Amino acid sequence: MRNMEIDYTQIMSKEKLEFLDILKEALTIPHKHINFIIFSLLTSFPYFGLSVFFEIVLQQTLLKTFKFFTPVPSDSFYYDWESSVALHDDWHRSGGNLSGEWIKLCLLYLAPYHLLGLLNIVMTVNAASMIYAGEKPISLRDMLVQKTRLKGPFITSIYVLLLSTCILLGLVGVVTNCYILSKEWSAGWNMALVISVLEETYGIEAFELATYFSRGSTRRGLLLMLVFVAWEIVFRLPCLFGRWSERLGAIVFTSVFTGLICVGNLMKWVVCVVYFFDCKKRILEKKVDEEVGSDGKVVNV
Repeated sequence: MRNMEIDYTQIMSKEKLEFLDILKEALTIPHKHINFIIFSLLTSFPYFGLSVFFEIVLQQTLLKTFKFFTPVPSDSFYYDWESSVALHDDWHRSGGNLSGEWIKLCLLYLAPYHLLGLLNIVMTVNAASMIYAGEKPISLRDMLVQKTRLKGPFITSIYVLLLSTCILLGLVGVVTNCYILSKEWSAGWNMALVISVLEETYGIEAFELATYFSRGSTRRGLLLMLVFVAWEIVFRLPCLFGRWSERLGAIVFTSVFTGLICVGNLMKWVVCVVYFFDCKKRILEKKVDEEVGSDGKVVNV
């Protein structure tokens, strides 16, 4: 396998991008490079299959949870003692089973689902950066034989998982502003993951570098993340609240909407790559301008 070298000269020659420009540049990558589409289909299929399985298990667990907390209607106003004891035992037994199912769901998310998703992110970011920063066309073979970094992205993803869990539990920030702030922060978190994939920086250092590069660009990052949050909500809600009498119909329905969610997730990381390169370009240009300005002052003195 060969290592991927990013041509920053090519990046520096690109124009500065605003919110819509970043989306257009990201859409150009799959639109003009059929090899990227083929590569994405090949690498995303295992993650798609596991995502469908995870969504089905999640739906079943949510449905059982809803039934557990829904009071059972009674034809009579009074219960006898034996009926009350039996109902109480059934309720506790169901609660224990439900707790076990939620634990299994969490383990499924933390182990295979998270790791396979991370691997998919690494391959997508590598391929998108090769196309966006490269001067010559990239073949499918170049994408498949690229050397990837896994240790750095894995460590950074653990930090992201912990931070997002804190946000979910409401342990960070004011509750009313927690959602918007988490979307703004997630742009920086995603950039930290991109940095971990493309450069030899990970963990806290990747977050610090992402904060440095995104200075002055947090509003663009927030808007970009909100686009994909809206995309996921639109296609996830029917999966969670859809009622299907046939099992096959439910699987097909879930597969279609999960596929659309995966497409949105794929494009989110392509957008993050373009956003990262644009932010880095702006910072480097600003740094060069400051150095030129300071040199000019020294000469004048």
